[in-house]
Amino acid sequence: MNFLLNFAGTTKSSMSSRPPLIVHTESSRVWGGQEIRTLTELRQMQKCGFRVALIAQTDSELARRATAEGLPVHTLASFRKLSPRSWCELFRLFRALKPAVVNTHSSDDSWMAGPLARLCRVPLVIRTRHVLVPVSSTLSYGFAHLIFTCSGAIAEQLTACGIPPAKMVVLPTGNDERRFQFSPSHRHEVRQRYHISDQEILVGNVGCLRSYKGHRFILKTAASMPEHYRFMIVGDGEGLRALRTMAHDLGVEERVIFAGHQEAPEHFFSAFDLCFFSSFEAEGVSQSLIQSLLNGLPVLACRIASSVEPLAVVEDCRLVDYGDVQAACQGLAELALLPRRDPERMARQHQRIADCYGLENMVRILLATYGRHSIHPRPQE
Repeated sequence: MNFLLNFAGTTKSSMSSRPPLIVHTESSRVWGGQEIRTLTELRQMQKCGFRVALIAQTDSELARRATAEGLPVHTLASFRKLSPRSWCELFRLFRALKPAVVNTHSSDDSWMAGPLARLCRVPLVIRTRHVLVPVSSTLSYGFAHLIFTCSGAIAEQLTACGIPPAKMVVLPTGNDERRFQFSPSHRHEVRQRYHISDQEILVGNVGCLRSYKGHRFILKTAASMPEHYRFMIVGDGEGLRALRTMAHDLGVEERVIFAGHQEAPEHFFSAFDLCFFSSFEAEGVSQSLIQSLLNGLPVLACRIASSVEPLAVVEDCRLVDYGDVQAACQGLAELALLPRRDPERMARQHQRIADCYGLENMVRILLATYGRHSIHPRPQE
C-alpha cells in the first residue's frame, strides 16, 4: 500500500510537527443523515486545521462523496467481524496512520475499530450513537473513551443501559444556519415549478423513504384534509413505489407531489408553508427536522423523545401520536392559521434553533472536547 511506504519514509520530527489526525470509521453503505453527519465533521475539522481521514467500505456512498470533496479516504472490502483479513487490514491502517482520534459510527465498524484503536494506543477513541433504538449490547461502547450522542434522549437511554453519564457528550448534529434560511426566490422557483398557487397551503416533508419515517401517516392525513392543502414528499428510497400506490388508492395522487432526492433541500423548505415531520422511531435528532425549523417553518411532529427535545424551544409547533389522523388534521389546520412566513417569527425561531443545533455550535463542542484531551488543531495562518 502506498500509504505504508509514505509512512515509512516520514521522519519522526516531521510527524510531530503535523496537525493531529482525526479518523472516522463508517461501515454503512447507504446515504442518509448519519453519513451526512460524518462527512460534515470531517469537512469542518479539516477547515479548523486538523488532518482528517475516513475509513469506509469500498462501495459506500459516503466514501464516494468524501473522495469527490478531496478528503483522504481509505477503503476496506468489508467490516466483517469474522474476517481475519478485515481485522488485519484495519490494524495495519491504524498502525500506519497513527491517528490522535478514532471516531466510530455504525455497529460493525465500532466492534472492530474500537478495540483495534485501543490496541494501537490511539489517544482518544470515540463512539458516536446516532439513533434512538433499543441497544442490543453495550459491549462495543466499552472500547471508547468517550461517547458522542446526537441527543439528550439518546444519552438518557445509554445511561439506563448502565453506561456512565460522565463518559458521554451530547453533540447534536450541526446544520448550516446560513444555508438553511428562508429564501423568497427559492420559494417562488419551486412553487412555480410544481404549479402551486399562493392560495394553496403546501405541507412538506424531507427525508429518506424508509418505514420508520412515517410517510404513510402523511398520505392518510392528506386524504382527510381540504383540497387547498397540497403535500410534497422530498426524498427517495425503497418505499417510493408503495407510497405512490397508496396515494393512488387514497385518491390523493393529484395533491401529493413526490419530488425525489434533491441535493438542495433548502430550496424546498422555503417553498413549504408547514412541515409534517412524521418519523415515529429511531431518530436521534433528525437533520430534516432541524433544517425545517431553521427555515422558520411551523412544524407538526410525531411525539417521540428526540423530536420533543428541539421543539421545546419552538413556539409554532404541534405534537401528535403517530397514526392519529384526526389530531394531525387539527394540528395542520391550527398551524395554517398562523401568519404565513412572518419575518419576525421566522427570525426568532431560526436563532433559537441555531444556538443549539447550528453548525457553529457543533464545531465549538468538538473543539472543546478535543481540547480537554490535549488534542488541538494547528493554528490557522
